[in-house]
Amino acid sequence: MAGAVRQPIDLPSLERYIDQNVPALKTPLDIKQLTTADGKKVVLRKKPPGKLLSKTAHRVEREYQIIKALGGTDIPVPEEFCLCEDNNVIGTPFYIMEFLDGRHFTDPAMPGVSAEERNALWKNAVQTLAKFHSVVPSSVGLEGFGKPTNFFDRQIATFNTISKAQAAVVDADTKEPVGELPYFDEMVQFFAQKSTQPRDRGTLVHGDYKIDNMIFHQTEPRVIGILDWEMATVGHPLCRTFAISATGRVPGLPTRGGCMREVAGYNPAEDVLWGDAFFAFRGSVIMQGIAARFAGRQASSARAGEYAKRAKPFALGAWERVQRVQRQSQKGKL
Repeated sequence: MAGAVRQPIDLPSLERYIDQNVPALKTPLDIKQLTTADGKKVVLRKKPPGKLLSKTAHRVEREYQIIKALGGTDIPVPEEFCLCEDNNVIGTPFYIMEFLDGRHFTDPAMPGVSAEERNALWKNAVQTLAKFHSVVPSSVGLEGFGKPTNFFDRQIATFNTISKAQAAVVDADTKEPVGELPYFDEMVQFFAQKSTQPRDRGTLVHGDYKIDNMIFHQTEPRVIGILDWEMATVGHPLCRTFAISATGRVPGLPTRGGCMREVAGYNPAEDVLWGDAFFAFRGSVIMQGIAARFAGRQASSARAGEYAKRAKPFALGAWERVQRVQRQSQKGKL
């Protein structure tokens, strides 16, 4: 649903750029949270204004690259129209893609949907992710998109750097810092232990594959578009296996055992506890990032304040999972 623009855009400059570079779109534009051009609804994705805390966040150029690459496959992605890396147009790099007119769920339980249809929707979401994991990067021109080894080491190093920067951000009004996540250093030390990490595996990974980053067909139980590719890379398929399988116990939702092997492409049973803990750790850093953008008034989501409050409780949950892995490991040594 279209809404008010939460970050100002230089509309005349944007229209001049489109007139000169994007013949598929016509001006003038009616700017809302979704952009309508000559009767065609499109979406403009841009970096937040101001200085960014991380070079790995909000990479709209990378997002455009993978959407364009997957456009010729059977992976459902929006059609892309253009990428603009010139800051002089609207202040930040941006790209424009088609608006997908379908169903968008923010709750994994999909309220108002029957158990039978919910099962079919989730089944297709799982199958779509498994299909994406089977894409060979070099077959779509993405051979240089990421390194196939040492994925978790790279993730840990990145999250360590990002979290320290996020913790130091001061709220624009209260002047209070975002603050460090509880037990963060202890968790970094634990996850860095090579002896407990899952074995290296390299596939294309979305980075944030979850139900609210998918658009489903209006009447059919199938995904018509995967969104929010800014964290996509080449990495371990376990990265999102736990996110898509952590769906609670609502009737019609997939069981963990029913989807993990299909999504991961192998039997990840021995990696379950470690993967759960890492997913929670990773999620807490992402939520801390939302808190930092909210503090600096850079957040574009209307729900940013809500997510910001979850960061530290989520980190405490991650630490509990780490301790569970440690206890299990000690039992295995006895």
